[in-house]
Amino acid sequence: MSDSPLRIVAATPPASELSDLVKAVDSSIELVIDHELLRPEHYAGDNPTDPRYTRTAEQQQAYEDLLISADVIFGVPDQSPRLLGHVVRTNPRLRWVHTMPAGGGAQVRAAGLSADELTRVTFTTSAGVHGGPLAEFSLFGLLAGAKDLTRLQELQSQHVWAPHWAMRQLREQTVLILGLGGIGMETARLVSALGARVIGIKRRPEPVPYVDSVHGIEELPRLVAQADGIVITLPGTPYTEKLVDADLIAAMKPGTVIINVGRGTVIDEPALIDALRSGHIRSACLDVAATEPLPADSPLWMMPQVLISPHTAAEDPGKPRRIATLFAANLESFVRGEPMRNVVDTKHFY
Repeated sequence: MSDSPLRIVAATPPASELSDLVKAVDSSIELVIDHELLRPEHYAGDNPTDPRYTRTAEQQQAYEDLLISADVIFGVPDQSPRLLGHVVRTNPRLRWVHTMPAGGGAQVRAAGLSADELTRVTFTTSAGVHGGPLAEFSLFGLLAGAKDLTRLQELQSQHVWAPHWAMRQLREQTVLILGLGGIGMETARLVSALGARVIGIKRRPEPVPYVDSVHGIEELPRLVAQADGIVITLPGTPYTEKLVDADLIAAMKPGTVIINVGRGTVIDEPALIDALRSGHIRSACLDVAATEPLPADSPLWMMPQVLISPHTAAEDPGKPRRIATLFAANLESFVRGEPMRNVVDTKHFY
């Protein structure tokens, strides 16, 4: 670290608590927040990417000049990998960028940085702060599948009081969680509390609380045949792209429910659509899509057994405060030269 005061520039609107949290680490640190240059939030915790917002040429230059003056950047500039790459290349003093998403490694990968640039700048993510909301959404998807939510909605819209049928019970099911990071572990806790058997996939298998058994990725074809519900929490990387492909879907138990709160690229969407049409997959609850926004002509929109969330399941008013707290804890480690949390693996980019 140099003797000059550390300069942090906010590239995205931070929680109001961030200033006090930074001062508590070191009062000499300079935190620059120019709200006139930041994309506005629609609500606390919003991911401010409204395409209708534009800066004047002078404002854009001022925004980039601030970023180029930073030792540390809070947030990916405009959520744009292209702009992130530009700032890293034109700012030799930059040492650390904190990304807002849990899957911020995908933004870093898309920036196309060189090996030297990836070594010079440390990238961290907000992994862990989204665990609660996404675990709740995963539980919602599992329950929606077990309790025939889309069938109930259809009957209600038609004003039909149908004959009784037997709903499925989550406590009698096996739930497979693909990815046992913070989101996966919290999902396991909630699902196990309802009595389900929980099995999981982890790159390095080891015991995980609330998970009955943890396995390596090579066992996935065998495990999907056992699962009544599958929750995907995996990040989008070259190693996970279309991991859930046609062959793996064919190996699933008929009537499986799929929930995806990771990245849409993990699923081969055409294969999923085929399996939904055939009835092999009972239902899908998707917070993410391979292409976002989901194209208007995607068959997923019109499938009654599919619930679509526009990548909003992680949003909640408490998120900015949790991100600020995580950032401040990492800032303390950064100024001390100690290891930080959630450092992006620049081989797998998560």
